[in-house]
Amino acid sequence: MRVEQSSGVSLSLLCLLSGHSRQAYYKRRFQAERKPIKEEVIVQQVLKHRQLQPRMGGRKLYLSTKGFIRQHDMKLGRDAFFRVLGKYNLLNKRRRHKVRTTNADHWMKKHPNLIKDKVPVASDQLWVSDITYLELTHGHAFLSLVTDAYSRKIVGFHLSKSLAAEGTVQALKMAIGGRREIPGLIHHSDRGCQYCCSDYIGELTRRKISISMTESGDPRDNAIAERVNGILKMELLQPVYADLERAREAITAAINTYNYIRLHSSISFLPPALVHGRDLNVKRRWKNYYRTAKPDIVQQSYSQKEISFKRKKEAKKEKPHQDVDNATRSQHPDTTNKQ
Repeated sequence: MRVEQSSGVSLSLLCLLSGHSRQAYYKRRFQAERKPIKEEVIVQQVLKHRQLQPRMGGRKLYLSTKGFIRQHDMKLGRDAFFRVLGKYNLLNKRRRHKVRTTNADHWMKKHPNLIKDKVPVASDQLWVSDITYLELTHGHAFLSLVTDAYSRKIVGFHLSKSLAAEGTVQALKMAIGGRREIPGLIHHSDRGCQYCCSDYIGELTRRKISISMTESGDPRDNAIAERVNGILKMELLQPVYADLERAREAITAAINTYNYIRLHSSISFLPPALVHGRDLNVKRRWKNYYRTAKPDIVQQSYSQKEISFKRKKEAKKEKPHQDVDNATRSQHPDTTNKQ
């Protein structure tokens, strides 16, 4: 029941007692009635975007719906948008399960890392490859990916039932088939047996593609490939598929969405297909949480601390001697007992 409908109490009297006008009351009531409608409209827009990208993150959802919000004269900031997502249980939750796909304990040759401190400035300069898994109703399937490190476009992929090298070779051939003939391409991967076998190395050698591999088990040594795996599995794919054929259909649709629709913060919130092969000035729009201090700055800070510590130590040693000297060599005699 509304306040003005209650018996025996005047709305004007209540407003007078509360220190608010009737206009303020009706404005607040209108906003309260409109809020659920506004939230419902926003939720419908979010669900519309989630049809193609089931686990699209909140930040990209906000950017994608920002134009719609402005078009309908709705005032909603980023934090309020996230509160709406949380209220209707639309925030993503991370999955904590992992199947090992890399076996680096083998006799085959492991190539050195050629991309230390190397940042590509154009497409087809650096490819990164990795293998991830998908869960099926009975068992697992394994997805081999080849990604362009500059444009973030997936240029080759193949889903197979086993971890045999055939899947990685098929993904590589797909990438080579759509490649521009530009010299100096580097292929970077982990040291798994699929990437060290003769079939894979031979295909790279015949195409005059330089071979680079990680030197440790740190996922940051192949961070772009690991990130692509996470995007596909966290945002675009379902947790479980009935069989291999349905998983392959879902993979094809997900990679098309990834390449042509999804916005990427590493390339100025543009889709990879728009950046690949074009001379665009793209910038990274995400924060690096693994940034470390430069060696010269660290050394300089340590040296300054050592100097300040030595000065304090010397000052403590000299202070008693200075007090004695000041007492014995004072130029002003004691006049407290002077009569």
